[in-house]
Parts: sequence; structure tokens; C-alpha cells
Amino acid sequence: MLDPQVEAVRAMSDEIAERIATLGYEPIGTPGYIASHRGWDDYAIGRGGTQEHLSALDLVYSGVNADHRAAIGELEELDPVTQDLLIGHSEKLELFQWFVRAHLEDKSGRLVNEAATTERDAADAASR
Repeated sequence: MLDPQVEAVRAMSDEIAERIATLGYEPIGTPGYIASHRGWDDYAIGRGGTQEHLSALDLVYSGVNADHRAAIGELEELDPVTQDLLIGHSEKLELFQWFVRAHLEDKSGRLVNEAATTERDAADAASR
């Protein structure tokens, strides 16, 4: 179910690395570098059911999508080519989140994790 999303996100990462190199910089994607420079914690859910993971993943997508939208705004005048790249990525990422959310709605259309602020909260809400 998530394999196409994983493949697409890997391709997006490659495109970003290629863009960084095109601009004359060195893309550094090693785990140690990323871990020491990131602003988020490790994924909080270990063993869990499908709904729990999808619920937590929804929050991850919310953060990634918000970061992309912020970067898109910052790139408006700085670099429209990179902005266009991120707009294309955002289109796919938001679609992926919609797909995940389709599995988290109750019959009234309410998300089971609507009040969650952490991955753990989201997973717990989905397991009720």
C-alpha cells in the first residue's frame, strides 16, 4: 500500500540532491549528517497495527507538507526553479496524505486522530 509512496519520496530526495548539486553545493545525505541537522525526532511508533501507523504517518505528512509550503514561500523570489520543484513534490505529498487520511475517517468524515499532536497520540486514537 505504501510502496508507491516510498518510491516517490526516494525519487523526490534524489531530485532535491540533484538540484543542490546543480546550484554548486554538495548534497550530504548520510544518516549521521541528517540525524545531527534535523529538527524532528525519530518515528515514535514501534510495533503497532496498520491503523496506528497510518494515523501516525498522517501527522508526519502534516509536518512535511507544512515545511514544504514554508520553503515554497521562501523561494518565491530567491529561486523559482527550486520552488517549482518543491511545488511538484508538494502536489504528490498532499495526495499521499489524502490517501492515508481516507483510511482514517469515520463514517461522518471525521479523522480518528483529529485531536492528536504527537505520533503516539495519533496511534492511540486509531486503536480505540
